[in-house]
Amino acid sequence: MIELTPLAAEKLSGLMAVNPDQRVLRVYVAGKSCCGTQYALAFDAAAAADDVVVQRSGIDVVVDPQSLPFVEGATVDFVDALMGGGFTVRNPSQDGGGCACGKR
Repeated sequence: MIELTPLAAEKLSGLMAVNPDQRVLRVYVAGKSCCGTQYALAFDAAAAADDVVVQRSGIDVVVDPQSLPFVEGATVDFVDALMGGGFTVRNPSQDGGGCACGKR
């Protein structure tokens, strides 16, 4: 369903260790645009009853049923850069193909 790169798993584990109330990583669709699906990540205390839960690198990753079809095949990565660094979600199956807005 969804994968975590080793660097993303390391960074997420470190963040979750600082706040033990944050027990799961929620991945969801925040919207769609001409550039493709826009994803969001959030920590949560627990999965909801209808969430799909998978464990990746010791981290429980939860996805709500509405986001599940769009998350299939995605990879969460961490980009270590001064500009544009941080967590990113890549999913070739949901790529919008680019547009004139320059977000590609």
